[in-house]
Amino acid sequence: MSQPPETSTQPSGPWAIVRAAWEMPWKARNEIERLLIWPLARLSFALAGLRWGRGWRLYGLPILQVHRRAQVRLGDGLSLRSTRRSNPLAPAHPVVISVRRPDARLSIGADFGMTGGMIVAEESITIGDRVLVGANTGIVDTDFHPLDPDERRIDILAGATRPIVIEDDVFIGMRCLILKGARIGAGSVIGAGSVVTGAIPPGVIAAGNPARVIRRLKPEAAPLREV
Repeated sequence: MSQPPETSTQPSGPWAIVRAAWEMPWKARNEIERLLIWPLARLSFALAGLRWGRGWRLYGLPILQVHRRAQVRLGDGLSLRSTRRSNPLAPAHPVVISVRRPDARLSIGADFGMTGGMIVAEESITIGDRVLVGANTGIVDTDFHPLDPDERRIDILAGATRPIVIEDDVFIGMRCLILKGARIGAGSVIGAGSVVTGAIPPGVIAAGNPARVIRRLKPEAAPLREV
């Protein structure tokens, strides 16, 4: 005889919400604060000239510095945590999105999540779908200032730039730096505190300063290839 299907003992519907709020009151507080700032969040993005996407969740207000003639695309499902209470890793500052030049490009795919980090684009930053970025990580495609002192005297803001590409399903740990010219292959994981300055293949764990491949996520996968 076939057995009857198992039934869940977990509450559902409104009771599940009540139970979750009782067991995890900090999450309930985060959601209440998120709903309260929703109108101000919508206004801040509108003033920056950015389209509001579907399913966005903002915990605290990010800092937006977007040049009016830059090209910016932010995908649906965006989640930004900018308050200390919004994440147990306690972000040091709000999320910063800075696109600083008229010809700069920033493209972020669907279901992107970041806690207290910064994205600074002076040339080009491309981020794929389902990318998660740990607390207090910086993604910066510019040196800001020239390395040569003579060049700094001529133009202190003429630092070198190179595009950054982060492919789909990448997970970047907390307190990392993703610097100009970096490319991280699809599905890879960057260990906490790492500095990425070059190419990381897809499907690997990389860590260190500068970041180096530690191992493949799936040992049976094909040999590593350059990206």
